[in-house]
Amino acid sequence: MHQDYFEHDVIVVGGGHSGSEAAAAAANMGADTLLITMKLADIGQMSCNPAIGGIGKGHIAREIDALGGIMGKATDRAGIQFRMLNKSKGPAVWGPRAQCGRRAYARAIRQELEAIDNLKMRSDMVKEIRTDDAGETVTGVRTNLGKEFRAPCVVLTTGTFSNGVIHVGEQNFGGGRIGESASHGITGCLHDLGFESGRLKTGTPPRVDGRSIDYSVMEKQPADPDATAFSFLTDDLPPVSEQLSCWLTDTTPETHEVLRTGFDRSPMFTGALEADGPRYCPSIEDKIDRFSEKDHHQLFIEPEGRDTTEVYVNGFSSSLPEEVQFEALRTIPGMEEAHMHRPGYAIEYDFFPPYQIQHSLETKFVDGLFFAGQINGTTGYEEAAAQGIMAGINAVQKLRGADPVVLKRSEAYIGVLIDDLVAKGTDEPYRMFTSRAEHRILLRQDNADLRLTELGHTLGLASKERLERTQEKARAIDVTRETLAGTTVSPQQVDDYLESVGTSTLDQPRPVIELCKRPEVDSEALLRHAGIYDEVVTEAPGMLSAPRLIEIDLKYEGYIDRQKQMVEEMEEKERWPIPDDFDYHALDNISIEARQKLSKVEPDNLGQASRVPGVRASDISVLMVLLKNEGVEPLPKERDLNLDAMGGDGQSFGVSRETAVEVG
Repeated sequence: MHQDYFEHDVIVVGGGHSGSEAAAAAANMGADTLLITMKLADIGQMSCNPAIGGIGKGHIAREIDALGGIMGKATDRAGIQFRMLNKSKGPAVWGPRAQCGRRAYARAIRQELEAIDNLKMRSDMVKEIRTDDAGETVTGVRTNLGKEFRAPCVVLTTGTFSNGVIHVGEQNFGGGRIGESASHGITGCLHDLGFESGRLKTGTPPRVDGRSIDYSVMEKQPADPDATAFSFLTDDLPPVSEQLSCWLTDTTPETHEVLRTGFDRSPMFTGALEADGPRYCPSIEDKIDRFSEKDHHQLFIEPEGRDTTEVYVNGFSSSLPEEVQFEALRTIPGMEEAHMHRPGYAIEYDFFPPYQIQHSLETKFVDGLFFAGQINGTTGYEEAAAQGIMAGINAVQKLRGADPVVLKRSEAYIGVLIDDLVAKGTDEPYRMFTSRAEHRILLRQDNADLRLTELGHTLGLASKERLERTQEKARAIDVTRETLAGTTVSPQQVDDYLESVGTSTLDQPRPVIELCKRPEVDSEALLRHAGIYDEVVTEAPGMLSAPRLIEIDLKYEGYIDRQKQMVEEMEEKERWPIPDDFDYHALDNISIEARQKLSKVEPDNLGQASRVPGVRASDISVLMVLLKNEGVEPLPKERDLNLDAMGGDGQSFGVSRETAVEVG
């Protein structure tokens, strides 16, 4: 066999949401990439809920797309219902969500990957990470079939498969997903390299045959006519009439009584399952135990696709014995005759506390080795995919000899996610919420392309088409805003509309832009009522109009200005680098807790140090004084990236086996 068969630029281990994005990013940026996963048929598999997005998660999915990732495009192709959540609140926390066909989504991800020339795939199980003799630099991987594949960068995305154990009542068995084997060997190998691991758990509900459900007693949850696509390349969604509905029902007191009969055989309560699970997505038995005063819990009955009658019982995650799950399901309104395809289960798996990675997602102990996804303690498809795309980007940056790309908390939810993991760590599966982002008014789901696409294109990941659409959108917003500022409307044109929405009428002509600031005013409706929409609006590509985007900025102008000031204050701290060899234990004028936490996390700068739990403002002040005394100077304000080494337009850079060749 030709020697080159075993040599690559980047190897990605795992074909889930994180691995798929990592492999796509690395290959699209020009790296010869090998994706190794146990079953090629399971690439892009939605192990739990067949949906993308939601509160916080939808923001991440949009950012992945804006950078040039594949999740958004696959979602739009596989989506069977699109909604915009949280519309009753401000636009900063609106969350796009799409119910997807499970098989259709996996098929779309596979097709996206197979369309990338530089990407090769292999069905195999990786059991060992290979390094140099000192154990300090990755050299490749060894598989179950005894083959060694070499690469200077390896991205590890093991998901729930690393020493995974599935629990259903008193039964437990190895597996990374029901019907699929767990992977073994990697944890021990990483322990030998100096890594610390822990155990986490997650779970999934039963699957039910939709033909056995009486939907007439449930509340219909149709698609949202105001929903938008996930990819900024998508202009249109299927009509609401062609989208599928979800359904709402509730557990009953009888349901809870039935479930309690199985508590003595639940691995959660018997101690058979001790790992921590996601606090914000508890099992039904956990909810009944913790909220014993509630006599019902809401359930969402969600279709698994257009090509199947199987449905997902969202809110009924369980590891109780199968017969208890089945009996309890049949006490739920509309599910009295339910046929259960398979029971819910819990799964516990290995993860590696994220203080062991850098903000680039490269590990601190082994050069060229990256961790992404649930291996870092996260839960959720979107959180995993976000880490995957950043790990793929930074693997290629490393090959190019370029600076890593580290998104700031003020630039992206992805930046918040990774900074939270590295600086704060996690002892339970981490899930993204809009409340985690202190700059969320700046980080809206509708402006992810304006924030990130230019960077994605500069890296060689986002296509020229993406960049041109983003530039066209920015121009349309600028031109329309200028026109709105220079256009006035008379009382005769708009008073009827203003009165109908409950705001004061005009006493004289006013600039349109002034009226758009009013909370009650819908800018599009105002312009159409006045009969001037086509005259003043330059249409922007995508699903939201220029007036709508401008209106959001206008109504939150004061908040946006304050958040920009907060960003400047934080970035001032982040400009102060902390040397790699800084000895915190030698300091006796900061707290012992701060010394211990900072030594463990090893922050790159004062901004990151200030977010480490247990570090006080006074500790940061002391550190700044010490850095100044040691002659440390703040970095320039602009992004610290070697742009000349980023490539562009997806150019291949032909990494040799000895050195990385830069192109730009």
